Amino acid sequence: MRSWVQVLSTPTADTQGTTLLLHFDNKRYLIGSLGEGTQRACVQMGARLLKVSECFITGRTEWRNIGGLIGMILTLADATSSSAAASNEEVVKKARLRGKKLGCLEDKGKMRQLEEEAKKETSSRLTLFSPPNLNHTLATARRFVFRKGMPVDVHEIREGGGKQEGEEEWAPYWADGNIKVWAMSVLPSSATATSTTTATESVGSLSPRKKRSIDEVYERESVPDGSSKDTAKSLTPKERDQLTVKAVVSEMFNSSWRLDTLHETRLDSITLPATVFIRNAETNKIEKYTGPLPGGRQPVPDPHMTVLVRKPWPGALIESLPATEPAKESVSYIIRNHTQRGRFHPERAVALKVEKGFKWAQLSAGNDVQNQDGETITPAMVLGDSKEGAGLAVLDLPDPSYIDGLLARPEWREPKVMAGIGAAVWICGQGVATDERIVKFMREFEHLQHVVSSPEHCPNNITLDSAAAATVRLRQVDPARYTVPVHNNELPEEARVLPRGVHRAVRGQMVELEPSMVVHAKQAIPPLSIPDTEAETSPDVIEEAKKAQIAIQEADEATRKWVDTLPQGASNAEIVTLGTGSALPSKYRNVSATLLRVPGWGSMLFDCGENTLGQLKRVFPAAELKEVLRELRIIWISHMHADHHLGTVGVIKAWYEEVHGCQPLPAGTALKDSFNTHNGLAVVSEPAMQHWLSEYASVEDYGLSRLAPLHVSAAIPSKNVGSKLGWFIPPSTLAALSQSERKELLAQNVASPSILNLVDMQAVAVQHCHGARAVSLTFPSGFKVSYSGDCRPSKAFVEIGKGTTVCIHEATFDDDLQGDAQAKQHSTTSEALGVAQGMGARGCVLTHFSQRYQKMPVLERVGVADAEPTTAVTDDVTMADGEELSNPEDPLEGPLEEVAATFPDQQTASEGQKVDLSDRNASSSGKTGPEAVKLKLASDMKVCVAFDYMRVKVGEIPQLEKFTPTLLKLFAEEEKPKPVAFENAKGKKGKTGQRGNV
Repeated sequence: MRSWVQVLSTPTADTQGTTLLLHFDNKRYLIGSLGEGTQRACVQMGARLLKVSECFITGRTEWRNIGGLIGMILTLADATSSSAAASNEEVVKKARLRGKKLGCLEDKGKMRQLEEEAKKETSSRLTLFSPPNLNHTLATARRFVFRKGMPVDVHEIREGGGKQEGEEEWAPYWADGNIKVWAMSVLPSSATATSTTTATESVGSLSPRKKRSIDEVYERESVPDGSSKDTAKSLTPKERDQLTVKAVVSEMFNSSWRLDTLHETRLDSITLPATVFIRNAETNKIEKYTGPLPGGRQPVPDPHMTVLVRKPWPGALIESLPATEPAKESVSYIIRNHTQRGRFHPERAVALKVEKGFKWAQLSAGNDVQNQDGETITPAMVLGDSKEGAGLAVLDLPDPSYIDGLLARPEWREPKVMAGIGAAVWICGQGVATDERIVKFMREFEHLQHVVSSPEHCPNNITLDSAAAATVRLRQVDPARYTVPVHNNELPEEARVLPRGVHRAVRGQMVELEPSMVVHAKQAIPPLSIPDTEAETSPDVIEEAKKAQIAIQEADEATRKWVDTLPQGASNAEIVTLGTGSALPSKYRNVSATLLRVPGWGSMLFDCGENTLGQLKRVFPAAELKEVLRELRIIWISHMHADHHLGTVGVIKAWYEEVHGCQPLPAGTALKDSFNTHNGLAVVSEPAMQHWLSEYASVEDYGLSRLAPLHVSAAIPSKNVGSKLGWFIPPSTLAALSQSERKELLAQNVASPSILNLVDMQAVAVQHCHGARAVSLTFPSGFKVSYSGDCRPSKAFVEIGKGTTVCIHEATFDDDLQGDAQAKQHSTTSEALGVAQGMGARGCVLTHFSQRYQKMPVLERVGVADAEPTTAVTDDVTMADGEELSNPEDPLEGPLEEVAATFPDQQTASEGQKVDLSDRNASSSGKTGPEAVKLKLASDMKVCVAFDYMRVKVGEIPQLEKFTPTLLKLFAEEEKPKPVAFENAKGKKGKTGQRGNV
C-alpha cells in the first residue's frame, strides 16, 4: 500500500513548529506540532483533514506547540458531525468490498463484523497522543468550548513506568490497521527522573477503553471543585485528578447535555444562582419565574412550588481543575507500517489441494484454511517472503538538554522496533541540530534518510502564500498602507551544506515510505517570489492606482479641514488590522485582531485571535516588533468565542520574554500594589477569560504573574449607569462570602481607568453571546476609539461612543445577507456605518468579514434631510440592576457554544453544516467577484475597509476611499484563475491548491 509523509509546516513566523501529514489512501495522521497557525497552513496547502482521526503531538505541552489544537478540534468536530450520513454509506460500501474480496457476502455474521471494523475506521472519534498536561490544557477551555458527537481521547505519554502485565516485549505503544507506533518520552538531563531506558507509560492506560463521566468519577449528584476529597473509593487521589480532567474533556466534545431541557424541582430545593421557570396553569406554557427566591430579602410565596430549572452543564460543575505543574517531558515517536505479506503463489495452493475462491482469499489475508483432504494449510506455505513495513522516526528535541536522553533510548538498538525504519525527521530547537552529538548519531545511522527542521536550517519563508501575495498586490496599489510581509528566504552559510543523507525540511517535501523509501525534493514548495507576484498584477490596475495616488497628493480642502477637526495628535494614531476575517482562519484573512498604536501612550489589542503573534511578526521588522511589545498596555477581549482570543497566550508570552525576560513577579509581591501604569500589561475581559488564563498558567509560565487581570462592568446608558473597572475576583471566592464581605472585597478591588493611563473606559453588553461587550476608550489627548467586537447594532454602544474619533465595527455580512446577520447576531455593512454615524464618529474602519472580499462601499454624501436611514439599532441588552464592580452577568448556565457557535459563522454541529478545511473565498450569496455598494452618509465621516496587514493612521483614513475603483479592478483580476503546475508524489501534474494530493 502506497504511503508517504508530507511536511506541512516548518518553523516560521506563520507556524512556530513543524507539522507532518502521514498519508494512506484510507486515512491520514497528523504528527508533530499543532501550534497556532497550523490549521491555516493546512488550508493553504489544500490538506484535507477529514480523514484524520489520530494526532501524534511531539515535544512538550506548551502553547507554542499546541496553541492551534483547540481551534482545529472545533473545526474537525463541525466537519465530522456534518458528514455522519456520508460516513454510514461509506461503512456499508467498505464492508461489501471487503466481503466480496473475502467471498463472504452471504455470511451475515461475517458481514456484521466487517461493518463494525469499517465503522471503527470511519469513526468521528479523535485520538490525541501527547506529552503530559494536554488533558488539563483542553479542560481549561471548558467555559467556552462545547461540541457534540465527536469524542476526544487524550493519551498522555510520560517518561518512566513499566510495560503492562502480560504485554509482549517491545510491543508497540499503539497500532491500527496501517501503522504501529512506539512512543519515547524523554526528560532533560538536568531533571531528576527515572532511567530513560524504561518503557513509556500513558495516563490513558488508567481507562483505555471506558471513558468515565464526571458523575462516575464522583459518586454523587453534585460535583465539587477539584480540591474535594469526596471521591469514589476505588480511585487514588492521582487517578481521581487524572480522570476528572479526562471526564471534563469528554463532556466538552461528546456531551448529551441540552440547554433547552428543563427539570422539575421544588422552589426551596434549587441551587442559586439559576434561571427559574414555571408552567402557566392556564396556558400550559413555560414562563420565566420573577418572584422572590430562597435566601432573598422577601419570603418565597410557596417553598413547595414546582418550578423548572436547567441542570447545570457538567463541564461547568468543576469550578477549578485539580492542581498540575509544568511538564518537562518531550515526546518522540517511531512509526512503522505493518509487515507486508509476500505474493500469493496460486500454483502452490493448487498443489496443496486448496479450493480456489474464498480459501485463497483467506490465505492471502493471513488466515489458516483446510484443504480438500482436511489438512491445515498455513499462509507461509503459499506466500512468498514477507517484507518489513517501512517507517520513520519523528524526533523532537526542544533544547540540547534532551539530546543525551533521546540518544540513549534502547529502541535504537532493537531490531523489533527499528526493522524497516528508513528515515528520521528531526524537529529541533535552537542549537540542537548543529550539536556534535546529533551529527555523530547521524553518521552512525547513515543508512537512514535524515530530514532536519530547525530555526538554523529553515529560513523564515512565507507559509501563507495567498495572504502574502494579496498583500504584495495591495502594496502596489497603496504602498503607504501595505508593505511586503517580513520574511527571509536566505539560509545561513553553515546550513547550506549538509552531510550526505541529510535533508533540510521544506514545506511540501515528501518522504515516501512505500513502495520504496525516497525523500522527494521536487515536491518542495518554492518560496514566494515577490517580483513574480508583482508581475502578475495587471497594468490597468497599476495605472488606476497611480490616479488614486496623485489624487491623494492633491488633497482637497475638505480633507484638510476634516483632519483639523481631530483631537490633538489623533491623526498620527495608527490602526493595524492583523486579522479581519470571521469564524475560521482562511487563506486570505486571519481571525480577529486589531492593534492600536497611540503616540505617547502605547499600544493595545482589540481581540487577539489565533496566531496574532505571527501576524505581528509579518507586519513589523524585528526591531519595531520589540518596540510594539514593550509599549503594549491593554489586550481587550470582547467575548469568549475562540476566533477572538486564542492568540492571547502567545502574545502575552512574547511580551513576557521581551519585557521581563521570563522572570515571574517575586513571591509575596502583590501586582495590584506594584502595577506600573507606563509599562504594565492588562487583559480586560469577562470572568471566563480570566479563569482560562489563570488555569492555563499551571501548565506553563507564560507571564500571568506580571499580568493585570481586569474586568469592566456593563454600562446601562438608559439608566445613567456607567461602567466600573475592577480587578478580577474568582466567582468562587465571592460565593463563599456574606453580602457585606462581598461588598467590601469588591470595593477594595475597584480600579480607576487612570491605572491604564486612560481618561475613561465604558463598555456595554451587546447582542451576540453571553458576556459580549462593545467598548469605548478615551485617551488623555481626547482621542476616543470605539470597538464593537461581534454584535448586532446597539443603541447603548452608540450612546457610550458619542464623540468617537474612530469606530472600529464588525461588518460580517453584506447588506443582501440581512437575514444571516440577524440569525447569527452580527452586523451588515450598512448597520455598522449606521452605528458609527450615530456616534458622530469622524472615521469608521470596517472589519470581521465572512468572505474574502467585502463589498467596497462607494460613499455618497447627502444632506441630513435627504439621507436614508442606514439601519435601526437594537435596544440595550437587559442587564441586572445590582452592583457590578468586578464580576457582572447572570451565571453562564450552559456552555457558551449552545448560545452561539465558537466560530460564529458556522451553524452548531446539530444543524449539520458541512465544514471543510479549504478556502472559502466565495460569498455565501453565491457571488464570487467583488462588488461595490453605494451608501448614503449624512456626515463627513470617512470610511475604510480593512484587510490583513493594513497599517493606516487615523489622519489617512480619507485617503483610502480614493482607492475603491482600483481595488475593485484588482480583485476582479484576482478572481481569474491562474493555475501553477507542479508534480505530486505520484509524479502526476497538478495545480496550486492541490499540492501533494494530501
